Amino acid sequence: MSEQQAEENNPVFNIEKLYVKDLSLEVPHAPQIFLESGDNEIGMQLHNEGEQIGDGFFEVTLTVTVTNKIGDKTVFLAEASQAGIFQIRNVDEEDMPAIIGIACPTILFPYVREVISDVVNRAGFPPVILSPVNFEALFAQRMQEMETQGNA
Repeated sequence: MSEQQAEENNPVFNIEKLYVKDLSLEVPHAPQIFLESGDNEIGMQLHNEGEQIGDGFFEVTLTVTVTNKIGDKTVFLAEASQAGIFQIRNVDEEDMPAIIGIACPTILFPYVREVISDVVNRAGFPPVILSPVNFEALFAQRMQEMETQGNA
């Protein structure tokens, strides 16, 4: 095998493009909600998906939904989908789910975190700083759930 052939078979993982794919903010009880007092209850949901969009190119989208409530009233609901186009080549097929489910969202999370913080701040609220996420643990949990459902 020539040196050039060896290089062509090396694994490739490149970030081609990062972008905000979707962004929404709702403040359903404005302006009265700004006068409310009470304990804020902030919840966060994550969703990650990936699809092949070309030969060796994949779009991975990480969607974060943040809900802030005081009692049963929604203070705000912010949702951002941060996407990236990744070039992934010469990787074993069985390793692809982990790359799409761990490596790519780990890269995307700081960007979506900043978008959420910024949009919430622009809506007149203190910025929401999302805690770091262990995508490896989430991926392992999801794989275990799928395995359990498959055996049921």
